[in-house]
Amino acid sequence: MNPSNLSVGVVGLGLMGCSITTCLLMAGHRVVAIAPLPIDVPTAHPRIHEHLQKSLEEGLVTENPDYFFKNLLISEDYATLSDCQLVIECTLENLVIKKSVYEKIEAVVSTETVITSNTSAIPISILQKEVKHPERFLGLHWAEPSHTTRFLEVICGDLSDVSKGEWLYELSHHWGKEPTLVRKDIRGFITNRLMYALYREAFNLVENGYATVEDVDRACRNNAGYWMTLVGPFRWMDLTGVPAYHTVMKDLFPTLSNSIEMPKLIDDIVKDGGKGVANAHGFYPYTAEEAQLWRETFEAFSYEIRELALRYPADVVKKKMH
Repeated sequence: MNPSNLSVGVVGLGLMGCSITTCLLMAGHRVVAIAPLPIDVPTAHPRIHEHLQKSLEEGLVTENPDYFFKNLLISEDYATLSDCQLVIECTLENLVIKKSVYEKIEAVVSTETVITSNTSAIPISILQKEVKHPERFLGLHWAEPSHTTRFLEVICGDLSDVSKGEWLYELSHHWGKEPTLVRKDIRGFITNRLMYALYREAFNLVENGYATVEDVDRACRNNAGYWMTLVGPFRWMDLTGVPAYHTVMKDLFPTLSNSIEMPKLIDDIVKDGGKGVANAHGFYPYTAEEAQLWRETFEAFSYEIRELALRYPADVVKKKMH
């Protein structure tokens, strides 16, 4: 499969839309990037340029940004999506907004075009009800920054043509991904269900006085953060002795949080306008300079951890045996 023969549309040019666009350009695609919000038009070009320039400096690509921009069209006109064989929607997690976007996409693309959503919260089977041809609609759940992370979930809804999911699964290897194909739809898919169980327990520990925000972060970084780039939870249990986990589960599971209430800690922050480092108002106190430095540190880390992760693919042992 030659990626340069495939035109891909991206609808939504916020933080993730720009990094997804960058990833697709790096893979050799022609990309049509649609800005549903006019405010995103002037910021998209410099943001994508910055991603490409940094990727050049880090050795992810060998061409300068101008080389890739020849394959990019940024527009507010949905009609420019007409020749795309794949369209990726990455707008706000709002069903009304997404429905409006799908109507505009379907009005201009071929009936053969695969349409996907980068949603992380709304089940694909629900979104499918908002399109005319649900069989060609699937989920593509990316991780930020999309041009450096190996993560990607391909999600089939109840009405999705699974063969199109398999096509996306194969295609995503050209994007530098180590993808997961979710053949049966479930809210939150795989990674969010795992992570939100962790988030819920983290809030439970802090709000009930067992530990501070800093304590919880430190413990997570130095335990799970120590091994997760190499293995997932099941391989980790294999490596460290399955029976021990069996013993602990019997006594620990009944004590874990199963609350369905919104944690007050995050509710208070959001109601007070907090967005995290984006506006220097989150779980930690930040000056504007500290927030900017954290953004820059995270970007630098994303390249460094990618380099490390590439040394340890999922089949690292098979590769060493051959």
